[in-house]
Amino acid sequence: MSELSHLTLAIVNFIYVGALPFIFFRPDGSRNLRWWLTAWPYIVYPCVLLAGHLGYLHPLLQLPGWTIPMVTLAHAGSIALIAMTIGTHRIPISLWHQSNDAPVNIVTFGPYAFVRHPFYAAFILCQLAGLLGFVHPVSAVITLYSVVILSLTARKEERKLLDSQFGAEYRAYLERTGRFFPRFG
Repeated sequence: MSELSHLTLAIVNFIYVGALPFIFFRPDGSRNLRWWLTAWPYIVYPCVLLAGHLGYLHPLLQLPGWTIPMVTLAHAGSIALIAMTIGTHRIPISLWHQSNDAPVNIVTFGPYAFVRHPFYAAFILCQLAGLLGFVHPVSAVITLYSVVILSLTARKEERKLLDSQFGAEYRAYLERTGRFFPRFG
């Protein structure tokens, strides 16, 4: 796979993540400060990758060519996981960080059978693929920031679900699934 097609897939992945609030999530949410704090990396990261491709930023280190298929597979996996997660929902769900996002039910099938936050898992996979594809201090900081902010958001959502009418059911679900990565054994 050429460097340009690898870059194109990466940018498509970041655009797909960034488009979710407009193509999938319920339209009644607001893009509040917490939303922007979570969303900005998916706006900035493609610009960083493009700046690297155009020579405005230089990678900290050049990874061997065999990593390109891994990066490509990670971006494709992120795109596929997002599509599967969307397909799991019968109706759009609320935009994260909303005060009115009380749970209506708990989804435990499809990708949710393996991880509690498949959207976030796909977002993290997108970020890690971006970092592996372009090793630079800016991409490392954005990736680290994203993992931290998504972890905090997931923890907040889990507390809200545990305190809801679905608390007992969610606690059992929590014990058998991983947050972002499948739990084996």
